[in-house]
Amino acid sequence: MFSLNASQQFYLCTSSTDMRKGFDSLCGLVSSQMGRDPLCGEVFIFMNKSRTVIKLLHWERGGLVIYHKRLEKNRFTLPRYDATRKSYSISWHDLVLMVEGISLEKTTRKKRLEISYKTA
Repeated sequence: MFSLNASQQFYLCTSSTDMRKGFDSLCGLVSSQMGRDPLCGEVFIFMNKSRTVIKLLHWERGGLVIYHKRLEKNRFTLPRYDATRKSYSISWHDLVLMVEGISLEKTTRKKRLEISYKTA
C-alpha cells in the first residue's frame, strides 16, 4: 500500500534514467551509481533526461514498489545539489512540492508562531 511519509529518506539519482527500466535495473542503479542498498527502506527517485517522467523506487514490507508519474505539460524541477554528499537528498515536503509542480527554488516557508507548552 502507498506508504511514503516524512520519516523516510529520499535520494534523487544524479544522472538521467531510461524510464523503460524496471525493478531489477533500478535496483542496479541504486547500488552502482548511488552506493545505497535498495532494500533498506529509503526512497530512490529517478527522472528521464527531459524531466517529464519520474519514478520512485521503494522497499515495503514484502517487496519493491515503483511509483511512476508522467507529466503531459512542463517539467519536474530539480532540487539543489549537495556537493558535499555528491547527491540530491530531499525532504518529504520538497518531494511533494516537486511532484505537484511547485518550484522548489522560488518557494519559501513563512515563519509561524510557535508556542512551547510547559509541562508540570
